Amino acid sequence: MESHYKYQSFIPQYYNVTTKLIDEMVEKGLGDKVAVYYQDKTYTFSEMQSLINKVGNALKILGVHMEERVMLVMYDCPEAMASFYGAIKIGAIPVPVNYMYTMHDYRYLLNNSRARTLIADEDFIEEIEGFKDRFLYLENTIIVGKKARAYHISFYDIVNRCSDKLDVAYTTFEDTAFWGYTSGSTGVPKAAVHLQHDVFTCIDSYAKGILGLTQDDILFSASKFFFAYGLGNSFFYPLGIGGSVVLLPDRPRPEAIFATINHYHPTAFFGVPTLYSNMLRIEDAEKKYDLSSLRICTSAGEALPQEIFHEWKRRFGIEILDGIGSTELLHIFISNRPGDVKPGSSGKIVPGYHARIVDDNGEEVPGGQIGTLQVKGESTAAYYYRQHDKWKTSMLGEWFDTGDKYYRDAEGYYYYCGRGDDMLKVGGIWVSPIEVEDALISHPAVLEAAVVAKKDEHNLIKPKAYIVLKKGHQPSEDLSKDIQAFVKKNIAPYKYPRWIEFAKDLPKTSTGKIMRHKLRD
Repeated sequence: MESHYKYQSFIPQYYNVTTKLIDEMVEKGLGDKVAVYYQDKTYTFSEMQSLINKVGNALKILGVHMEERVMLVMYDCPEAMASFYGAIKIGAIPVPVNYMYTMHDYRYLLNNSRARTLIADEDFIEEIEGFKDRFLYLENTIIVGKKARAYHISFYDIVNRCSDKLDVAYTTFEDTAFWGYTSGSTGVPKAAVHLQHDVFTCIDSYAKGILGLTQDDILFSASKFFFAYGLGNSFFYPLGIGGSVVLLPDRPRPEAIFATINHYHPTAFFGVPTLYSNMLRIEDAEKKYDLSSLRICTSAGEALPQEIFHEWKRRFGIEILDGIGSTELLHIFISNRPGDVKPGSSGKIVPGYHARIVDDNGEEVPGGQIGTLQVKGESTAAYYYRQHDKWKTSMLGEWFDTGDKYYRDAEGYYYYCGRGDDMLKVGGIWVSPIEVEDALISHPAVLEAAVVAKKDEHNLIKPKAYIVLKKGHQPSEDLSKDIQAFVKKNIAPYKYPRWIEFAKDLPKTSTGKIMRHKLRD
């Protein structure tokens, strides 16, 4: 008994994400500082604290208890931030999900999560309620906007009636704080369960340790808060450093992104390779828009092609810091650093994390050899909800098996080679589709490329490329041969694509990752 109480004394009596990111910031004197820029309005830390407390009280009125899920289908907006933190403050579990999903997805997610309460923007009512009669657990639907139906609860009708004073629930660092659903690129989405302390590991290791973010920074993320990447960029890091964030409800189209940067002058921008590529397609963008406020640009979600890195730096004068993270680890655990970038690599391991590359037998491979990346760190999710077998195969003691193929060079930089089932074995030698795609994109006519395995007439595996051409170029046999010859000159000849198929676009997940399995199928 004595040892039990001694152990308990080390657990903080109150440890809550909202308390540390909002309440303590106000107590430190940041109450009047702008926390959120949104559609030409500003919200101070004190104003966000007030809105968060009102939402928390509204949820309590509806009977939401500790550890109950509250699903969020919302744009990036102050109401979404308040709903996320309001739920956490009362000990409930916010579950942000993709607002671009279909009615089939929402039926699965609502039933899988067993959420009794949903907060959604009015724009998504039709898709969410497509299978309303088949929801097993949903009882309360709170709608942000004027299109709420008779059986809905209007967000501001209930929130505005609530007190802006709210006591934090009794939570410790080992309590669940929120869930993050994976993108489902390798099957149905899985809910990664994250604890209260996970957030602060990422803030200390990446936001402060790698990016050096401070109270003077204004952050802007093109990735939305329902992605783990966007959640950290927009909801955790700005508040954790006492800085500010620009929230954009619109979908991240290049012109809207440029206009937002031009208007708000953020100092840190977070994007994905597909977006950077599309932004570079805007002619004379470097003359039309002012990006001089940016001191940091980051990329995640998919490996950043070298061509995009060099073109962005040439036109805008700033490096893109590529990195890799995951929903399971919450944010970036391998990254390039400001002033220390190796184009084509994911960078080096982020302080506080450990990585190893192993073969099929779980043995570490020598430097330079391709294997499966495994990672460990304090931000690792506790488990997948109701996916016990999958979690057992993914978690190997403290190590999380990412399923990504990587190699590490002599200087400690990590290079992404693709998912395990994306890899090609040509002539008995592993070939990374990423390397071939990078070479293809370097061709002046190629905008995007995806490489998959295809069997030749002898039933042997060879690379096949799907290519999207840049404006002004037309598919032809001559162009196909020219692209193949170009690749042969830039990488080992045996890696060149034996077949080239021109396409109008490539299938991608909502996070911008190419879905090579659809091309293989």
